[in-house]
Amino acid sequence: MRVLTSLKLQCGNIAREVMKNKILFLMLLPVILYFIIFHYLVMPGAYVAFVDFNISKGIFGSRFLGLDNFKFLIQTGDLWNITKNTLLYNFVFLALGNVIQVVFAIMLTEVAGKWFKKISQSIILLPHFISMVIVGVFAYNMLNFNSGFINTLLVQAGLERYEFYSDPGIWKYIIVAFKIWSMTGYGMIVYLAAITGINNDLYEAAYMDGASNWQRIRYMTLPMLKPTFILLLLFGLGGIMKGSFDLFYNLIGNNSVLYPQTDIIDTFVFRSLVGQFNFSMGAAVGFYQSAFGLLLVLFVNYIVRKVEPDSALF
Repeated sequence: MRVLTSLKLQCGNIAREVMKNKILFLMLLPVILYFIIFHYLVMPGAYVAFVDFNISKGIFGSRFLGLDNFKFLIQTGDLWNITKNTLLYNFVFLALGNVIQVVFAIMLTEVAGKWFKKISQSIILLPHFISMVIVGVFAYNMLNFNSGFINTLLVQAGLERYEFYSDPGIWKYIIVAFKIWSMTGYGMIVYLAAITGINNDLYEAAYMDGASNWQRIRYMTLPMLKPTFILLLLFGLGGIMKGSFDLFYNLIGNNSVLYPQTDIIDTFVFRSLVGQFNFSMGAAVGFYQSAFGLLLVLFVNYIVRKVEPDSALF
């Protein structure tokens, strides 16, 4: 009886809250429908990872294989390589990207010129809106062996051409550079908003006490940005198993020579579906990707909750 009474009270409170803020809930409705349709209703499709999918028989009519698709990935060694690449790339994107975004946000905050600040912010933000297809074309024209800009300069300087597309080792630096270049502007705006929200009286008091610009940044700005940094880090960890497919595919394409250093889960799944028509294998990798990402977020959030409870997601 107590449970039923408690449920009735909760339902009544929810109903009153909905009626009180019905306009806000109505605005939220498209987002709720989006997640229900594209994230929850499609979840039974994960069953494809455990069958030998046959288009004519459908998902649930195909022959059940259990964990055979996952065993094949482990035995071939593909699963370890693409997992390692995905985690390492995304960790560098997340850690280095956030640090650079904080640095740029603080630098723009310290700039006195209003017009220079606006122009600089626009220039830094511009790469965020550039399509990765264009980035891929730009990279090819810079790096290709026969007529690339860099090789043309090397020849004019009396040096030998360098075959970028045959050297897997150098591409981890090229990919990181392009990713940081494209994401810095958008993340910088988030930190700029956080800095703007800091009470200016604190800076004035520190200035009156004789604190230098560096001391105000070190002892005031950076500690104030810590909650935002941790929050963005946790959000980023939620997608750490999701690779930047558009970036990797447009830069690497189908160049198998570079796969050992550049192949990630998303590109592997794409080739499984498009090149080999292996839907079950692609679904198995996708299922593994989601499960691993969920466990990673739960683990990191647990650690953050122990160390910094106010910064944890839940």
